[in-house]
Amino acid sequence: MLPLRDDVPSRTFPFVTVGLIVVNAVVFIGELARGGGIQQVAYDYGFIPGYLTAFASGEGVPAGQAFLPLFSSMFLHGGWLHLIGNMWYLWIFGDNVEDRLGHLRFLAFYILCGLIGNLAHYMFNTGSTLPAIGASGAVSGVLGAYLISYPRARILVLLPLFFFWQFIELPALVVLGFYLVLQFLNGAASAFVRNTGGGVAWWAHVGGFVGGILIFWIFKPGPRISYRRGKAERFGRGEF
Repeated sequence: MLPLRDDVPSRTFPFVTVGLIVVNAVVFIGELARGGGIQQVAYDYGFIPGYLTAFASGEGVPAGQAFLPLFSSMFLHGGWLHLIGNMWYLWIFGDNVEDRLGHLRFLAFYILCGLIGNLAHYMFNTGSTLPAIGASGAVSGVLGAYLISYPRARILVLLPLFFFWQFIELPALVVLGFYLVLQFLNGAASAFVRNTGGGVAWWAHVGGFVGGILIFWIFKPGPRISYRRGKAERFGRGEF
């Protein structure tokens, strides 16, 4: 299920959303240009849960090596598809969340969601020495905030149906609810599979999504815009 667009307009230009997309793209180009390739960048700046565990155990891992990757990792990606997928979701859903939070609060919200996503990944992989990279935790937080803001928004998706790809409009509750359930099921399944190679940090997605809902509520978002019978309607501050 690939979302293509939504039907909720923005009242302001999404400066932070666009800026985050640009920063992630520039960082990825830097990954490609750096000696040693993406894999070396991932080990240098990606979040390695085992380092945080070792630091907490007093095993000599520097604090910077344990904690800074919690932030730097959310701007790294493992390939073009990884980058484009995350930025595509951010582009479709980020503008409306930024619209409700305001530019600076949205930036803080995004970073906090990425941090929570990494910590959720850590909880299920405390001894892992594999680096986790990607904006998925932060972007999942944006999806969580969008879901509780606009559950009835119409999302145009490209959906495989009866052996053909179909364009269909679905409520955001269905599209994003399906996303969350899929991440949770894959995360639960990963607990029974010993993974010695790379993989998807499913619990970072789940943690970011749930964290996004909670942080969005704490931040007391501004009024939202919805469509009913083709007419724009403004809702009061604090209503979801």
